[in-house]
Amino acid sequence: MRAAAASHVARISRLTLPDAATPPPPGPIPRCGVVDLGSNSVRLVVFEGRGRNPLAIFNEKAVLGLGRGLQTTGRLNEEALPQAVTVMARYHAVARAMGADPIEVLATAAVRDASNGPAFAQALRDAMPGVPITILEGEQEARLSAEGVLMGFPSADGILGDLGGGSLELVELNQGAPGRMTSLPLGAIRLSDRAGGDVTRARGIAEAELAGVPWLPNGKDRDLYLVGGAWRALAKIHIAQTAYPLSIVHHYVLRREEARDLCGLVMAATRRTLERIPGAPSKRLQDLPFAAVALRRLLRATGARRVVFSANGLREGWYARLLPPAVREQDPLLAAGREMAERYGRDTAMPQALVDWTAPLWGQENPAATALREAACWLSDIGSHDHPDYRAEQSFLRVLRQPGIGLDHHERAFLALAVALRYEPEADAPWLASARMLLDSAAMRRAEMLGAVLRLAYTLSGGTPTLLSRTSLSVSGATLTLRLAGGGVFAGDSVQRRVEALAATLGLEGIVDPG
Repeated sequence: MRAAAASHVARISRLTLPDAATPPPPGPIPRCGVVDLGSNSVRLVVFEGRGRNPLAIFNEKAVLGLGRGLQTTGRLNEEALPQAVTVMARYHAVARAMGADPIEVLATAAVRDASNGPAFAQALRDAMPGVPITILEGEQEARLSAEGVLMGFPSADGILGDLGGGSLELVELNQGAPGRMTSLPLGAIRLSDRAGGDVTRARGIAEAELAGVPWLPNGKDRDLYLVGGAWRALAKIHIAQTAYPLSIVHHYVLRREEARDLCGLVMAATRRTLERIPGAPSKRLQDLPFAAVALRRLLRATGARRVVFSANGLREGWYARLLPPAVREQDPLLAAGREMAERYGRDTAMPQALVDWTAPLWGQENPAATALREAACWLSDIGSHDHPDYRAEQSFLRVLRQPGIGLDHHERAFLALAVALRYEPEADAPWLASARMLLDSAAMRRAEMLGAVLRLAYTLSGGTPTLLSRTSLSVSGATLTLRLAGGGVFAGDSVQRRVEALAATLGLEGIVDPG
């Protein structure tokens, strides 16, 4: 195998690598690249920067099925090897051309378990000179997945399951700290092979494997965090079936009963039925019933109260290890707000001034509410460079769909609504509906209050902390008072209207004290 693969590598290298051998001069923002070489698919992700929220600027996947048949032959799928070498040579060329440094290939269950895995890894080293090809042990894979999940869920508490094609990594998470972990031969492809393609047999196999992990029952009434493409595909099916208003898998949550019902539907479906299900990815159809079996058995073994889907995993765990400790310890919600303010705003001193200026309106806030208000202040000027007629909508969509990994769907909707209302859109604008569907009445009211106070602040100050500092807000009894200290700040009709509008959202009377 190695001679054949090496010959193919040499041919591909002659075709593609010389032009990419010398990367472009490094830019001011560093980039890094990681290849996740799995049993079913191989994916290259190039990250830009070293911020708390990983920013993927290139993400490409090829479904190769390297691990298909491994259970019976003990070898990587020979038919997939030439295509794998071709794909890896392309990924090497792309990562080098984009100036990614470092670059690393992380090989998981199929390569570590196959008898021809080491020879294939060496062939890749020949094709990708200078690029580490790391064959991860099961516990290493589990630990990286846990670190990736904790990037998006810093206080995660429960059980993490990372389902690949060849293995299922399990990690106990205790308030953001990884605990016990293990790797089981229950990947979607391997489970199918072990069961001979029989879903009923697969149930017994999965149940027996999970029964050998004594700490899984510690997940009772806690969360089950799910990582892996096949499980994300299940989430996409549920999103499509329920017409959920936000097509983002990361932080998507299902109650235990909903997850069980979804698994039951997929397990019982024929391939033709699966093809007709909205959201079902065509390249994963044959694996979906076995991914559903693994999830349903895991729900039973853990007693988890709900499942939480994570788009973060192995690759983000690798990225996290490049970050200084001070960056990793940042709150991902606030870091996302600061990053967007730096990219789109006008004055990075304004958000903190807004945090202090708006504080008197809220009284005793819990920490979560304070963090959301602070994040809204950071995001409040991100439409400043957009067309005036579209600032509200552009800002809304930018916040709702941002790549910040620490934002759950409620937080996305709340912040998007608050920032949009700062620009005073039409109250019945149809694009606001998706956020309102994700929020309860109390959250919508608070978002409206935040939008109104931010609108007043920008009307007064022109977006400058200097002018804002010459004003203040206070609440006494049933009265909201805006005090002005002169120095270029005056109470025109627009200011008076905005004070009255803000007071109305608070259920108060608004007055302006010209000082």
